[in-house]
Amino acid sequence: MTVISTPTDFNAEDLYVDLRPIVGHDLFLKCEGFNFAGSIKLKAATEMVEAAEESGTLRAGSIIIESSSGNLGVALSVIAASKGYGFVCVTDARCNLSAQRFMEAMGGQVDIISEPASHGGLLGARLAHVQRLCASDDRYVWLNQYSNANNWKAHYRTTAPAIARHFPRLNVLFIGTGTTGTLMGCARYFRKLHRQVRIVAVDSVGSVTFGGEPARRMIPGLGTSVRPALLDESFVDDVIHVREEDTIRTCHRLARRGFLFGGSTGTVVSGAQEWLARQSDPGLTAVAISPDLGERYLDTVYQTSWVRALYGEDVLDQDRLAARLSRVGEWRGG
Repeated sequence: MTVISTPTDFNAEDLYVDLRPIVGHDLFLKCEGFNFAGSIKLKAATEMVEAAEESGTLRAGSIIIESSSGNLGVALSVIAASKGYGFVCVTDARCNLSAQRFMEAMGGQVDIISEPASHGGLLGARLAHVQRLCASDDRYVWLNQYSNANNWKAHYRTTAPAIARHFPRLNVLFIGTGTTGTLMGCARYFRKLHRQVRIVAVDSVGSVTFGGEPARRMIPGLGTSVRPALLDESFVDDVIHVREEDTIRTCHRLARRGFLFGGSTGTVVSGAQEWLARQSDPGLTAVAISPDLGERYLDTVYQTSWVRALYGEDVLDQDRLAARLSRVGEWRGG
């Protein structure tokens, strides 16, 4: 029996899904969504808050403020509620409505930015709003997930060692990139061990993180319109860019097998499939990190009308046909 007194005391660290029956490659998915915030962001949020408390930056009466597309904001709202801090999340219209309602249920305030900045897009506008609020009231404490080293240290301390413990012969690790905290923490850990683990960053088409051209991105979580200060590309071996159409198809494919994952997870799995399909060695031991579960995407990624309105009528049809043909083959083979 597990008994806890604060929400950060529980985080399922050792759950993996064998995706070979679904994706056709040897790929293990590390599930990070089984905690009271529903995503991997609880780790970074906890580390950043505790460091701010230890330094005296965060104290009684403080209001935590952060720019977030959803998951980190949710995690911080949980911690703020449990510790008695105020909380303001600065986001934009791409933030899922369920995430907004979650933060408000925790007592947080959600400020939605609708107009992009001339340089930096919506993220640039969000950051400018955070800075204005901080200048207006010294109770605000901006943890700044985009440049806070405790973001990556959380994964250096927890996520990467957990993977190394269960996969001592790991060959390749696939990590989605947003702030790049998970990427940098895991990459630094495996580099320290002098292990030949290939680090593959998975990004969204339209993200500028690795020098790509900015373009419309509607699925929150991965990708940026401002290059993350935490990123050090010398730790990254390969980069895969995934179209949002492929993210959606992958999410639906996983859901048809009973696994409801979030958009970030769909992007990572899609990128891992693409990378593995190019390899000549079928014996690679591969792990992908799943940042989140799918309940917060029911009105977007899993809503047919939303998908077709943004990506076209046939975005799911080809994948559904392939799935039906695959099922027919399985039945005949049986």
